Amino acid sequence: MAMKIRLARGGSKKRPYYSIVAADSRMARDGRFIEKLGTYNPLLPKDSEERVKMNVERVQYWLSQGAQPTDRIVRMLEAAGLREKTDRNNPNKAKPGKKAQERASEKAAKEAAAAEAAAAPAEEAVEEAAAE
Repeated sequence: MAMKIRLARGGSKKRPYYSIVAADSRMARDGRFIEKLGTYNPLLPKDSEERVKMNVERVQYWLSQGAQPTDRIVRMLEAAGLREKTDRNNPNKAKPGKKAQERASEKAAKEAAAAEAAAAPAEEAVEEAAAE
């Protein structure tokens, strides 16, 4: 049986509330689960202790049994200090498009030309002072 530690959504419309559960990966997101391991309330402030509550011992037990945490659960485990922080995939989709890159290169060229123009009079003044 492929086990997952994941979020099961509860709460009403526009007021999400999640349970952290150990479930068979083939079951529906909000469907049958084996054990409730904690809760997550995204409406609370990020520094609130009530935002994420989890039974750390049971989470470690399920991880030792081979349960795979979802990406969001991995982040919560990293914040709790149960897992080492990993480098995340930063896909090319986040890069700007061709036109935005062209605008950025044009802007950089203009700034470089302006910097050269500003530096040129200063160099001439230094040369004149050295000649006198």
